[in-house]
Amino acid sequence: MSQPPLVQPSLTPQFCFNEKVLRGFLRVSRSTIDDSITQNLNALITPSRAGFDPSSTGERQTSPPGRRPIDLAACNNFRDKVLFPSWQSRSDILNYCAGVATSPDPDDPDQVLREVESAKDRERIINERLDPYSARFFPRESRTESLANLVRNERGVETIIRARTWGLVGERCADSGQSWEEALNRWRDQQER
Repeated sequence: MSQPPLVQPSLTPQFCFNEKVLRGFLRVSRSTIDDSITQNLNALITPSRAGFDPSSTGERQTSPPGRRPIDLAACNNFRDKVLFPSWQSRSDILNYCAGVATSPDPDDPDQVLREVESAKDRERIINERLDPYSARFFPRESRTESLANLVRNERGVETIIRARTWGLVGERCADSGQSWEEALNRWRDQQER
């Protein structure tokens, strides 16, 4: 079967502000579970119980052999022990980092530089007739703004990846008719009990 979910890193503002580390964790978590969902689901299929039937090669098989339905208990175990914990871990990290992004950042190393640029911009004399581009001013983005944009983008990626993964799980396992959001919320409710 597939590996258990990654260990969630310790959540600190430094973890969130280090975009390389944050993106790296999300990338590894996604590649371990979601990007290899077909292989993870194939690992749930019990090997043949009846043994090899030589007559099975006498006629063409129209359905791909890997698309056999998977045992419901194995599917539920995979969803509850591997897939949903992985999704929850990523959700927890993105929610924490979203909270960091909306909080004031007293340790922002570029704060003084932005204030100086802002003061210089207020002092500039703008003559658009001589230089039509002189009115342009692109202030630097603060760490929290940059983090907020990253979290927003990663949440969009999560939505797309989870929809794709859930579609494949629904294809291979008995489809419960629930969306991935409903199934994940139901699992969260069960975890709280």
